[in-house]
Amino acid sequence: MIPLYYLYIPPVFYYVDIVSYCDCVKAKSEYKVSMDRLDGQILEALQNEFPLSICPYAILAEKLGVSEDELWGRIEKLLQDGVIRRIGASLDSRKLGFSSTLAAVSVDAEHVERAAEVIGKFFEVTHSYQRNDEFNIWFTIIARDEVRIGEVLEQIRSELSLDESKVLNLPMTRLFKLNARFEIGK
Repeated sequence: MIPLYYLYIPPVFYYVDIVSYCDCVKAKSEYKVSMDRLDGQILEALQNEFPLSICPYAILAEKLGVSEDELWGRIEKLLQDGVIRRIGASLDSRKLGFSSTLAAVSVDAEHVERAAEVIGKFFEVTHSYQRNDEFNIWFTIIARDEVRIGEVLEQIRSELSLDESKVLNLPMTRLFKLNARFEIGK
């Protein structure tokens, strides 16, 4: 499982999606990643200290005692090696007035590709993934309101000719904040 590291700045979460250092060590032959102490410090800085600035990498480079070019070169290598999956902002959609839900559909194995295509055409779907379960395609929807979420789910159900029991809508009822961070640069 790939952890997400969040840096909370209301109403925005900045995160770095990385493979943990332990995963890299355990599966070195798979990842073929070589990281030194500075790489670890960079990963920690991206997780914990990403500045809200026009020039965030210049600020991080100064804190780390390296040039901005060296910092960016190392970040690019970590991205290319798959250690960093993505660096980006994730807006807290609730604070911006949007509604969201976790949804799932149950489709026959031979229809997974078609279902993924149908689900993926909606711009309200932020991401989806396949699971080895009865409900085998899971996805999140962020929309202007719950009515629109219902419309998207109904269109997906209709296009895939699914019975209502084959579509799950699981809106959040209670928010749990997990702050899983690893000390990588030590």
